Amino acid sequence: MTQAAMGLTMLGLIVVVIMLGFPTAFTLMGLGMLFGFAAFYDPAVPWFDNHVFDLMVQRTFGAMTNETLLSIPLFVLMGYVMERGALVDKMFHSVQLAFRRVPGSLAVATLIICTFWGIASGLVGAVVVLMGVIAMRPMLNAGYDTRLAAGVITAGGTLGILIPPSVMIIVYAAVAGQSVVKLYAAAMFPGFFLAFLYLLYVIGWALIQPKVAPKLPPEAQRAPISPQVAHIAASYSQRLLPALAAAVFAPARALSAAAAGARVSWLMLVRYLTLALVPVLLAVVTLGSVWWYVTIYSQKDNTPPAPEVTQSQPASQGSTALAEPPGAEGLQEPPGAEALQEPPGAEGSAPKAEQGLQALGEPVAAPHAEAVPETFYTGFWLTCAFVLALLVWYYAKMDAEQFEILRMLVSSVMPLGILTLVVLGVILFGITTATESAAVGAAGAFLMAWQAKTLNFQRIKEAVFLTAKTTAMVCWLFVGSALFSAVFALLGGQRIIEEWVMGMNLTPLQFLLLSQAIIFVLGWPLEWTEIIVIFIPIFLPLLAHFQIDPLLFGVLVFVNLQAAFLSPPVAMSAFYLKGVSPPHVTLNQIFAGMMPYMLIVILCMVFMYIWPGLTTWLPRYLYGG
Repeated sequence: MTQAAMGLTMLGLIVVVIMLGFPTAFTLMGLGMLFGFAAFYDPAVPWFDNHVFDLMVQRTFGAMTNETLLSIPLFVLMGYVMERGALVDKMFHSVQLAFRRVPGSLAVATLIICTFWGIASGLVGAVVVLMGVIAMRPMLNAGYDTRLAAGVITAGGTLGILIPPSVMIIVYAAVAGQSVVKLYAAAMFPGFFLAFLYLLYVIGWALIQPKVAPKLPPEAQRAPISPQVAHIAASYSQRLLPALAAAVFAPARALSAAAAGARVSWLMLVRYLTLALVPVLLAVVTLGSVWWYVTIYSQKDNTPPAPEVTQSQPASQGSTALAEPPGAEGLQEPPGAEALQEPPGAEGSAPKAEQGLQALGEPVAAPHAEAVPETFYTGFWLTCAFVLALLVWYYAKMDAEQFEILRMLVSSVMPLGILTLVVLGVILFGITTATESAAVGAAGAFLMAWQAKTLNFQRIKEAVFLTAKTTAMVCWLFVGSALFSAVFALLGGQRIIEEWVMGMNLTPLQFLLLSQAIIFVLGWPLEWTEIIVIFIPIFLPLLAHFQIDPLLFGVLVFVNLQAAFLSPPVAMSAFYLKGVSPPHVTLNQIFAGMMPYMLIVILCMVFMYIWPGLTTWLPRYLYGG
């Protein structure tokens, strides 16, 4: 058997063995060692001196010294702490009340919570199981179609691996040698756009067929009103904002009588008024931050530095540059550390082994300064006018019940929202690396769980154990992938595939369609980890030939791999949900509910190709290039 035939056999065998149920990481290492030993075999050399053992040590050391992988256990710990802290129950109830007048309000609330909880945790299985426990029975009890309930949980739960911070993006960055920060920026808009398409589908289905999502009874749409708030509304006005403002500046009526046995203090009035103004504060902070970043922070580099006048000196007059000490002519390899040789008979036929996991160069370069376009000012002030009109409409309708819903949203959703914005903001604006941001997120998760009084020693121990288990799995995958890809390249398998693709004379669009179709089909039997560490390195060297942006290709892969969780027979989201669903919910019903979302994933990829700025605009604006 020739070297190239061995490489192709190795690639086909890995798919078969994984489908038989063997662990992916150890299968990669085992096949890499077996085929590498055969490739490097020389009868004149003792078997224990085979170069495959040196290759294994080098690849393992290279994988474990990649500092970017430090962010994986920290992000995973952040997700498990919040999942074990049981912080979702109140959030689901408050979001459902906020959207109670929207068609399919329970499904809409489920999708929103899945999206933002997935962002914070990045754990598909944990989000699907948690939302299955919290939302599945309420939707079924309210008369929702089983396909709608199952589909929205499984599809929404997978968004956590697409929208940053995502472990999948970190794994891809390490395999492809791309910047994690730029990939985070590139995946931001497509992730939320896909969630928006899911939302349109849910609401549209509920509007076209109201029987699949019956309207909730009036008692399920009411928020409980506390005696203090009812007393303030009765004493001043049914519109809570002017009532609270009047109560703060003229508190006599509010303090004169007890509210159904509950005391009302002036500090309580101030706190309620502050809570009522939270939407205004959020709007001011968001719009102010955008204005500051675009018009002030990003323009600091536009002032050219003053030219420096220097005098050149002839080289004969002595150089002031630092010179190497005598005898230090560059770093030398230690004796006996000759580089690995190609296997016998592979000279000139196989390319050199790829460099494996590359250093990811973090943090990224400082944001690229560009002149602020005139359209920004027009768009900014139009947005301000729209937000102002929205706030006026909201406060005109704010009564005691709306205020209570706002209180629940602030207490349950706002801490998670602030933590997510901080974690993403410090990464995207170049303030910290992904690893440092992950540490901030993990610390914030502990603080949130501690504030909610839902975390004890047992739950902390479970979170740490699950984090160590997940991290070990990812690290072994990297080691196996590095060894497998090196042996595959040395055997000439990569060259054969490249020559086959080049011989087809494909256009860039045809290559994109072919590669994404292969990844989509592979998602049916394989999981995303196996696809990224085994098959993505085969496509990466071809991107330069077809002049395809690696960021665009990477995000297309991320969106495409959403289907890996939604495609039978290895649709892990379906099995996660089946484990916590009522007995009468069948796998066929769950599969039927997931299928439309696979079509939506394909539609999102079409939009991304037609409008590549959806992916590339944000990283180019923030970091240039």
